[in-house]
Amino acid sequence: MTVLPDDGLSLAAEFPDATHEQWQRLVEGVLRKSGKEVSGEAAEDALSTKLEDGLTTRPLYTAPETAPDTGFPGFAPFVRGGRPEGGAASGWDVRQRIAGTDPVRVNDAALADLENGTTSLWLAVGDAGLPAEGLGRALEGVYLDLAPVSLDPGAQFTEAAQAFLTLCAERKMHPEAIHASLGADPLGHEARTGEALSLAEAVELAQVTAAGYPHVRALTVDALPYHEAGGSAAEELGLSLATGVAYLRALTEAGLTAEAAFGELEFRYAATADQFLTIAKLRAARRLWARIAEACGAPEAGAQRQHAVTSPVMMTRRDPWVNMLRTTVACMAAGVGGADAVTVLPFDQELGLPDAFARRISRNTSTILLEESHLARVIDPAGGSYYVEQLTDELAHAAWEFFRGVEKAGGQAAALRSGLVADRLAETWAARSKKLATRREPVTGVSEFPHLSEKPVVREPAPAPLTGGLPRVRRDEAYEALRARSDVHLAATGARPTVFLAALGPAAAHTARATFASNLFQAGGITPVHDPVPVTPETAAAAYAASGADGMAVLCSSDALYEEQAEAVAAALRSAGATTLFLAGKPGTAATAVDEYVFAGCDAVAVLSSVLDRMGVAQ
Repeated sequence: MTVLPDDGLSLAAEFPDATHEQWQRLVEGVLRKSGKEVSGEAAEDALSTKLEDGLTTRPLYTAPETAPDTGFPGFAPFVRGGRPEGGAASGWDVRQRIAGTDPVRVNDAALADLENGTTSLWLAVGDAGLPAEGLGRALEGVYLDLAPVSLDPGAQFTEAAQAFLTLCAERKMHPEAIHASLGADPLGHEARTGEALSLAEAVELAQVTAAGYPHVRALTVDALPYHEAGGSAAEELGLSLATGVAYLRALTEAGLTAEAAFGELEFRYAATADQFLTIAKLRAARRLWARIAEACGAPEAGAQRQHAVTSPVMMTRRDPWVNMLRTTVACMAAGVGGADAVTVLPFDQELGLPDAFARRISRNTSTILLEESHLARVIDPAGGSYYVEQLTDELAHAAWEFFRGVEKAGGQAAALRSGLVADRLAETWAARSKKLATRREPVTGVSEFPHLSEKPVVREPAPAPLTGGLPRVRRDEAYEALRARSDVHLAATGARPTVFLAALGPAAAHTARATFASNLFQAGGITPVHDPVPVTPETAAAAYAASGADGMAVLCSSDALYEEQAEAVAAALRSAGATTLFLAGKPGTAATAVDEYVFAGCDAVAVLSSVLDRMGVAQ
């Protein structure tokens, strides 16, 4: 046998190691060329990005900055996963959500999903889904010993659980063969609806499952209500911990051991298209829950069972096809982050009941990532990434601080009822809404690259979601309101509101700003007319008159051409009937010629709302 030397592959060994300080000096040089005189850490800060929760993404991460030891997969603190083998054996559980009130149609969808790659079912039961008595028909033909079932029953968790367990008994299933999550979540239901439920029924259900059903979890800690209300990653984690602790207290006070109580909980988190934050969130969630298990004297019971769901907040109603890209990235992040089960919501989720094509795409997203991309073949694929490890550590600390604040306020129930949770989430969403309004957080197909002539995607109405508690927000909501106004105008008049883009000079001078202005106004449902190209003081009036514009025009060109032509072109446009003139560029440019400015970072929602108001487009 030949033994290779330790340095048998010492590539680049002749080069000395570069230091962090050397890298900083190179950054200083690059920034100096752009007019920024900064040095040392300030140079690095200039390339950093501020995130929610006080987190910062830096441009470079190195080994000395990594987080504390994360241990091994399958062992406390479970940062690297709850199972030693990770998903290498079978991948993650592909869990398909089915929402509908007709048991026959739900059954058809369930069988189709299970025949084509889905490995478990997530059923809406109760006020927002199936009646509990319809579970038997809905699960007809489903092999419950092979396909686990997760229930989303709202306030009817006792009736739904009884119906499901009775169905299993009628099929003469041995209790050890039943794998399910019964979905009791009184605090989550209160967050959704404002309706307070007693924990006593949920505790009784957990006592039944703990005594006789080893693979059935009675309670779900659903963090989606907080995510859907605009919460940040740390807030979502902190509130899930507070909910989990409230359930642990109730279960142990009722006589369950700490180990048994931990075994009754499953956690549900949102997976977003911010892939690294999602990976870090799931890893941080396991670390935090392991810390709670350690504090409870049951460290080996702290392997958090996680169900990740692609974020409803990121889904758009306009250009919904882009949702396929968002959910693919989110699914990948959830799998890499170590989620035990992943639900990919169909791309038409926000439009009504998903059709067969959308359901196929959603389940095939996981299938392709598992079977073709082989994401689950590596145990903890994000482990060892300096950035992911550091982000996980920082997010865990931020979430822990928020969790401690909720506990000091009396726990999750008290925080919900006092308004602490609603106020904190509203503050976070208000800050994020500003980024969306200014397009610093772009939404493809909505605030960026909108497609006004797209054919609407129409779906059958879905059951109304539960409401009355925390709000449900969407990234597209402000722009959706603007587009809806445009739709009403189109239906009433046969045309959308129109703005004329007055492009000055050659293409090299006006293309960038004309493209910017075109995207901006289309985001509000306003059609930009960009013909002819270019215009001059002599042709501007005729071009505006032919455009059919509703009193609005935008000058688009370079600063140099603005100085030369803006006054004359503006006068020509006003003579042709333009009542409001915008200039695409820096505020203050050609100030005597125009009324307002549009520029990168302007409040697009405010501008577009004002324009529609002036055009007389009804709200």
